[in-house]
Amino acid sequence: MLQIPNHFNQSKVSEVYRINYQTLANDARNYAKVNSIKPGAIDKVKVALMPIDCQNTFCIPNFELFVGGRTGTGAVDDNVSLCKFIYQNLDKISSINPTLDTHLSMQIFHEVFWINERGEHPSSMTMISFDDIKCGKWKVNPEIAYSVLHGNYMALQAHALHYSKKLTDGGKYLLTIWPYHAMLGGIGHCLVSALEEAIFFHSIAKRSQTNFQIKGGNPLTENYSIFKPEVLDTANGQVIAQKNSKFLETLLNNDIVIIAGQAKSHCVAWTIEDLLTEILAKDPSLAKKVYLLENCTSPVVVPGIIDFTDMANDVFKKFSNAGMHIVNSNVAIEDWPGVNF
Repeated sequence: MLQIPNHFNQSKVSEVYRINYQTLANDARNYAKVNSIKPGAIDKVKVALMPIDCQNTFCIPNFELFVGGRTGTGAVDDNVSLCKFIYQNLDKISSINPTLDTHLSMQIFHEVFWINERGEHPSSMTMISFDDIKCGKWKVNPEIAYSVLHGNYMALQAHALHYSKKLTDGGKYLLTIWPYHAMLGGIGHCLVSALEEAIFFHSIAKRSQTNFQIKGGNPLTENYSIFKPEVLDTANGQVIAQKNSKFLETLLNNDIVIIAGQAKSHCVAWTIEDLLTEILAKDPSLAKKVYLLENCTSPVVVPGIIDFTDMANDVFKKFSNAGMHIVNSNVAIEDWPGVNF
């Protein structure tokens, strides 16, 4: 494993700070020269890393949806491990493909979208079911109809019923009201500074353009997975979203696909679930090329309210049973099962 560059300071992984890109680029070029690092494009074994939603909003304490896990420091610890992993295996990682959860204020999972008969908005972490909407416990806020659907309130209300039923029928989570988070243009939307630093360093040292993937901006559907939103159509069958088929194909063209990020119980779980669905439909043996960094991801835990740890662990067992590998970032890639450089 390569030596971690001197600029990395793990005590700052929980902080937001400015990166001096020019200085870092100079250091990355020197690092590549000293360590004889070849461009990612000519790697014989193509290795893709996909860090899922490693953004301030999920990974920095006191931000909107910090993923603390049961330890309370989950996402910070995960990113320390992930940064070290990138630096120590930089010569082997051909490409990095970070996903970015990206939201606006008026979306179906934010409080302003909904009101009850008293005109009150639901509090964060409220679960809204099909029956809640059908009986009128919660309804779409008519004041957002113009901004979201050109004033067509009846169509929005019909979509709400259709949407909640599709979630139930598909075995998905109930519609969850999340705090405003990962807001486009806001500091919470940004990658964790230390991880951005590592990813930029990689892009220069490996001469490999970072392949950012954006998700979550559609006001009419949730988008836990980078590969597709939770619901793809409206009540009248109008298509509102599509699968990210191009990225799926790009990712599966690699020899090794490594996945980490936040949160293990939500965006990570659903992304891997969608990836597995595509793999099973195409060729089940492809699951063997997927590696899950178990110490670089944590589940959503809200003490005293909800704990998704057991559910997340059960889902990862399912992925393992399907042929995917659960590995530790402290072990060099070349020492993982099934890897042959």
